[in-house]
Amino acid sequence: MNYILFDGPVRNQLLPLTFTRPVADLRIGILTIREKWEKYLGSTTSTVTEEYLADKYPMVEFEDNIMINAAYIPTSVLIDSIFDLKPLQALFDGEDVVAFYTQDSQDEIDFEAYEHIELDQKALFKIEHTWDLFSKNHKAIQLDYELITEERESLKIPKNVQVTNPNNIFIEEGAKVNFCSLNASEGPIYIGKDAEIMEGALIRGPFALCEGAVVKMGAKIYTGTTIGPYCKVGGEINNSVLMAYSNKGHDGFLGNSVLGEWCNIGADSNNSNLKNNYEEVRVWDYETEGFAKTGLQFCGLIMGDHSKCGINTMFNTGTVIGVSVNIFGPGFPRNFVPSFSWGGASGFTTYKTEKAFQTAKLVTERRNIPFDEQEAAILEHVFEQTAKYRRY
Repeated sequence: MNYILFDGPVRNQLLPLTFTRPVADLRIGILTIREKWEKYLGSTTSTVTEEYLADKYPMVEFEDNIMINAAYIPTSVLIDSIFDLKPLQALFDGEDVVAFYTQDSQDEIDFEAYEHIELDQKALFKIEHTWDLFSKNHKAIQLDYELITEERESLKIPKNVQVTNPNNIFIEEGAKVNFCSLNASEGPIYIGKDAEIMEGALIRGPFALCEGAVVKMGAKIYTGTTIGPYCKVGGEINNSVLMAYSNKGHDGFLGNSVLGEWCNIGADSNNSNLKNNYEEVRVWDYETEGFAKTGLQFCGLIMGDHSKCGINTMFNTGTVIGVSVNIFGPGFPRNFVPSFSWGGASGFTTYKTEKAFQTAKLVTERRNIPFDEQEAAILEHVFEQTAKYRRY
């Protein structure tokens, strides 16, 4: 059977993170959504996404295919329902399509001709907004931890590490962990292949440190945090997700936040995650082009790929930063900064793609990853797509 993950209607609710990737390639918990599906399915997947992303994330179609809405996180119950699907059957969550069986011989998909199978909403785990990535990260880490570590044996925890609930800690091959504190009493701690936790770090689970990532000396990391592959972090972090290749290497606070890939947070930078009046946080909504209620009292910073801020940057509660943004200078920048912006509280100008690509090339090549024409074309499209927001 061939499995294809599609973006679904929530894609716009997950901008700016989905400007540069399909929904399936968002990270929540330890793994990306795609990686979770592929582990459960025992099969590779392809993608239906925006046309400008299709060269990097192509769709592969067979004679028989099952299409899966990538906004849904796989669980054993959902997987069983998908394995049971037959031609002209579809799984539904109310009005939303979760998965359906399609054949190459079908000219079009007409759900009126399908048998509708309604799923129990209590058994579903869905991502609908950017802030879900951190607010639901506790649960996602627990699910991924069980999936990854089942019937496997962890490396031994070094004797110089202070540990609470060691049976809830898993260390992969090549990881370095020394003279730190790991408290897994409230949730699991996963330390990925070749990752490192330096001396003096204080960590509470649920926590995920993915392959090649580094926690620097004296860091304080609270529950519900994922440090994605090859990220480097220090200072204080609470309930946040860093996708991959991003750095917050110095002192300063990051809380209830999501950073995309290739981001950098300057030394002593901080974000607010709670309004002074304790009211519900609103964040920028790309679909309505206004500020939307989150239902959350705690919500920090959402930052798209390739964005950066200088030292001592201060972010207001519920700030949304687009793709390829460079922020610097004193004061609080606005709480919505469009993609390809350059500046800070004193004002912004357009960050030209030529300059942005020069920086992106330097940054990615430091990690031995080329910045090629395909990546440039994606960012060029994002630049054009977001021009309407750059009304400085």
